[in-house]
Amino acid sequence: MARLILELGPSTAATLGGRLGLTPAAIRRHLDNLIAEGMIETRTARTYGNRGRGRPAKLFVITDAGRSAFEHAYDDLATNALRFIAQKLGPGAVTEFARQQVSELERRYAPVVAAGGDLKMRVDALAAALSGDGYAASAGPAPTIGVGSASGEQVCQHHCPVAHVAAEFPQLCEAETEAFARLLDTPVQRLATIAHGDGICTTHVTCTRPRDRKGTETTESGGLSI
Repeated sequence: MARLILELGPSTAATLGGRLGLTPAAIRRHLDNLIAEGMIETRTARTYGNRGRGRPAKLFVITDAGRSAFEHAYDDLATNALRFIAQKLGPGAVTEFARQQVSELERRYAPVVAAGGDLKMRVDALAAALSGDGYAASAGPAPTIGVGSASGEQVCQHHCPVAHVAAEFPQLCEAETEAFARLLDTPVQRLATIAHGDGICTTHVTCTRPRDRKGTETTESGGLSI
């Protein structure tokens, strides 16, 4: 159950019960045990706009201790190695190392993402590829906060194998974000990271306007933007 919460992100008891085929009583027993062990915690679901009657939904969220149970065992070794690189060669060398590491991921993902078609399909393909590498990723439309807000897609990574390392060396997250922008061929922005305690790595993907044959961006009226 802890792994399912890790993969799905914040989840209700009903969602977990439906996925696992367990009775409400069995779900509650497992959830209480995980809370007692410090593996998960509860939060109140955010509501947007007018909310109907009744109590806000209770969400069950993986804790840092719970996430650590799924982490790789070499965090300390990797962190010490990067500290050594930074000390001997400077922070620029850490950035170069991070980009080199991500380049292999980008090389493997490029054919899959490129075959996706439109932006939504490419974002879905990227999320699927990330999930295949253990990032428990999901994709969907970016939430609209208010009138006139930018539209786009969103990629959420509910697990990060290098979160503890990236907490000290954000170059790892920055290199990954740069790779996403190249893979999707559109601007992206990292809004939250597990490394900084946000619980989920969230990347906003901007929907760019269609381009004409010369590569210039067109306005809705058909003119050219400067």
